[in-house]
Amino acid sequence: MSKTTTPQDAVQCIKSGDRVFIHSVAAAPQTLIRAMTARAPELRNVEIVHLHTEGEAPYAKAELAESFHVNAFFVGANVRRALAEGHADYIPVFLSEVPALFRRGVLPLDVALLNVSPPDKHGFCTLGVAVDVARAAFETAKCVVAQINPQMPRTQGDALIHVNDIDVMVEVDEPLHEVQMPELTENDHAIGRHIAEIIEDGATIQMGIGSIPNAVLAALGDHKDLGVHTEMFSDGVIPLVEKGVINGRLKAKHPGRMVAGFVMGTKKLYDFIDDNPQVLMLDIAYVNDTAVIRRNPKVTAVNSAIEVDLTGQVCADSIGTRQYSGVGGQMDFIRGASLSEGGKPIIALPSTTKSGESKIVPFLKTGAGVVSTRAHVHYIVTEHGVANLYGKNLRQRASELIRIAHPDHREALERAAHERFHR
Repeated sequence: MSKTTTPQDAVQCIKSGDRVFIHSVAAAPQTLIRAMTARAPELRNVEIVHLHTEGEAPYAKAELAESFHVNAFFVGANVRRALAEGHADYIPVFLSEVPALFRRGVLPLDVALLNVSPPDKHGFCTLGVAVDVARAAFETAKCVVAQINPQMPRTQGDALIHVNDIDVMVEVDEPLHEVQMPELTENDHAIGRHIAEIIEDGATIQMGIGSIPNAVLAALGDHKDLGVHTEMFSDGVIPLVEKGVINGRLKAKHPGRMVAGFVMGTKKLYDFIDDNPQVLMLDIAYVNDTAVIRRNPKVTAVNSAIEVDLTGQVCADSIGTRQYSGVGGQMDFIRGASLSEGGKPIIALPSTTKSGESKIVPFLKTGAGVVSTRAHVHYIVTEHGVANLYGKNLRQRASELIRIAHPDHREALERAAHERFHR
């Protein structure tokens, strides 16, 4: 009996009250998502769990709240409104620990909806651009539904899954969501140059997607023997690989290979990782394990923030009480880098918002989440320079942070620091 069927029939295994996992980021299986959402009239209280996903999330619409409820580990743009309106929820959790929620039965899965590459001659598909927590979802879900997609690249590492372990399959030919490289501002370039100056030759780097990571990568052209061990990477690494700057020669874990949990970018990136033995896509419980991260030399982790207070507390997932993203892997890598021999954990952010408000503040906004504590923070970087907070007391930290704040806000920050620390 063939496992291959129509999208409509494939999602019949979803029942009211089930917990359904949706494949992450650019791997979000849009054909299966649409088919599931079309069943809304006959479904009630289906819990949807996932990391950040790209593309449409029709199950998060307010009018379908009785049928579907999102319980997200990371909040992307497609579910922010649902969260703000109160018909979705967010689970604060380190990215490294999400697989354990499935494997230990804390959040047992009824169904996993996946997007995989076609099987090879041995019957092995791959999870393609997103292994991350999808590996654990695949292993533990009672029913695995996969769309077999020739546009999904074949990847190596923990990505392999055999067709015999898939319960229902749907054949699709669906392009992956692409994220274009952003235009870099002068501030982005300045931040990138500051960070590049403190990245040493032979370092193992971790950075995500967006203007600041791309600005850093663009400034690394004269470096030597860099390695990559990161939860994700984007197009910005490709020129450095082609130039030989990134070669992984000095890595202790997986030398010569780039390690990631997922990738997100353009078709050029997806073609780059396709059947590329230089790229290992691994379970995020391993990738983001501080015990693994720290074994590489000079781990340099670059992460972003929404605001930083004068003591070094980092809010990276919310704007006051409004949930904007998630804890993600920031703490995994900030801690892993600090434990690495010669490692450098870095928080990078522009000194002001688009409206001109300072991102270095006396106090975090009411309700803001602290993603990285002041005890974990080492380097804070803005376009105005680098503040090294490691080993500094509260008064010294305030001085360092005021020095890299926007000039328009330094006087007010000085007053706030004086009131608080009598400096």
